[in-house]
Amino acid sequence: VGSFYAFLVRMDVLAANPCDQLQRPRVLQPPPRGLSADEVRRLLAAIPDTRVGLRDRAIVVTLLLTGRRRAEVLGMTIGDIACERGVPYYAYRGKGGTRGRRELPMPAYDAMRAALAAFGRELSTMSPDEPLWLSSRGSGAGVTSGVFAGNLRRYYRCAGLARSGVHALRHSAAKLRRDAGESVEQVSRFLDHSSLAVTTTYLRRIEGQEDTG
Repeated sequence: VGSFYAFLVRMDVLAANPCDQLQRPRVLQPPPRGLSADEVRRLLAAIPDTRVGLRDRAIVVTLLLTGRRRAEVLGMTIGDIACERGVPYYAYRGKGGTRGRRELPMPAYDAMRAALAAFGRELSTMSPDEPLWLSSRGSGAGVTSGVFAGNLRRYYRCAGLARSGVHALRHSAAKLRRDAGESVEQVSRFLDHSSLAVTTTYLRRIEGQEDTG
């Protein structure tokens, strides 16, 4: 209603917005939440062994094991993946345009190869500029963020998990590392956070602790 009155003020129909004196309700965002190891297993088990399912499982595994953001993973191309002396690496374009290169956990690398094989493709024969995650038709455009997010919501539902989004997998990556005993400093480096303070606040929210600092 307030927005409508603001429009009338801009159109010179009214001189003032009568809603300006009203206190508007504050919209509370639900706190971020990471999945436990058991919930991750349930999520992966809910993804079918179809070629689209294998692709989506590879994306989920990559998000969980690298802790990268959605755009950073979904934007990967074939040229971002390399294997040197049996050790796989991935290149990424991070927040603010930063670039980096890290070792790729072998389960994620194996999942990528299995996903491409389901489409009749393999890393060694593809062009560096081709998308890593193929669309359902195997076309060169690659899967879109919206399509993957929609599929992921369905997998959450099939696994009996609370509705959530893609970014919850980054939360989960941080939570799983903390549950495994990693320090805040290690998790901060893993997430590429700008400071330990950012990571501390991030983890407190995920773990449901009050930030009293």
